[in-house]
Amino acid sequence: MKRFIIVLLSILILTGAAMAKEKKHKEKSAIVIASFGTTYLTTLKSILQIEEDVKKAFPHTRVELAFTSNIIRKIWHKRDKDEKFKKEHPNVDPKLYKIKNVLGTLADLQNEGYRNIVVQSTHVANGEEYHDLMSYVSQLEGIRTFKRKFKPFLAIGLGKPLMGTYHPEEYIHKLASVLKDDVELAKKENAALVYMGHGNENMPIGYYYQLELVMNRMYNYPVVIGLVEGLPDLQSVIDKLKAKNVKKVVLKPLMIVAGDHANNDMAGDEDDSWKVLLTKAGFKVKPILEGLGDKQGVRDIYIEHIKDAAKKKGIELK
Repeated sequence: MKRFIIVLLSILILTGAAMAKEKKHKEKSAIVIASFGTTYLTTLKSILQIEEDVKKAFPHTRVELAFTSNIIRKIWHKRDKDEKFKKEHPNVDPKLYKIKNVLGTLADLQNEGYRNIVVQSTHVANGEEYHDLMSYVSQLEGIRTFKRKFKPFLAIGLGKPLMGTYHPEEYIHKLASVLKDDVELAKKENAALVYMGHGNENMPIGYYYQLELVMNRMYNYPVVIGLVEGLPDLQSVIDKLKAKNVKKVVLKPLMIVAGDHANNDMAGDEDDSWKVLLTKAGFKVKPILEGLGDKQGVRDIYIEHIKDAAKKKGIELK
């Protein structure tokens, strides 16, 4: 009798393990690339290349793109009804005309049976927008149902922004290494390298100060970072350049895409653009309209963040 019970228990255990394995295999996983977005056709490639690289890294996992900016999504939705625009731009990916926010994209995936999701932010720093995204993810994952099978999501992982979250030293050093070609370009121009980041008043300012410090030490060459919102501002950039007796600067956006801020606030011809103000301050300025998303090394960091988020939540990506 004991032998029979042991055999029966063994069968039940093996059957249960096989069923659990099958159940795990059937649970579908997906990745959502959460980008602020852009309306500039010339800068779309930065975002779309991130998406393409993620698809190559995880060829058997569903990958979707979402735009977090309400304004940018509305512009694309309006373009969907503009037949003239579509005719003049036949190469635009049709999905952009229907682009959704992160919540809408997650809802579509959940409706199709995807219950394990990694949301990868393309934000540069751990600021206001990233914290909002973190709130969305934690609240959705925290939904509880009486029966597990009705729980909308089993696990949702959130990938870190480019420079990491807390204790960002590792990722700031990685980004500084990726930006080596920018320093080399500035050297060829015999100019200091100036970055314009976005920033906001509701974020730790240490990320940008730390990146500036790391790059100056790493390359022993003048690199100065300023922000559109918050500190360090343009005046602090001008003060540092004058203290270093700089005469010429290479000006680049420290943003994933060279969109509206880069084209207008940084390189525009209006009186309040950085190019104009730096010129008035006595510097020769060479603007470069290139987003960070154009760099392979930057895209590789995001893929690393996706892997880390998936591992932390026990999500299988293929």
